Amino acid sequence: MRVKSDAALRIFSILGLPWSLMMIGSVLPRSWRDALYDFVARHRVAWFGVRETCYVPNASDAERFVQ
Repeated sequence: MRVKSDAALRIFSILGLPWSLMMIGSVLPRSWRDALYDFVARHRVAWFGVRETCYVPNASDAERFVQ
């Protein structure tokens, strides 16, 4: 099972370019990557906000989601 930064790096590798470029982070020690992961997790709401409702994809985006 992958957790924290290992899971994030695996997801980035699956997403393809440009996200797969984040795999460069795998050269860092896991403790550093996990510390960065925790930092982003603590601050993500302040940086990106929170939604009042769930996202409902339009027809052109629906194919990107699992039913």
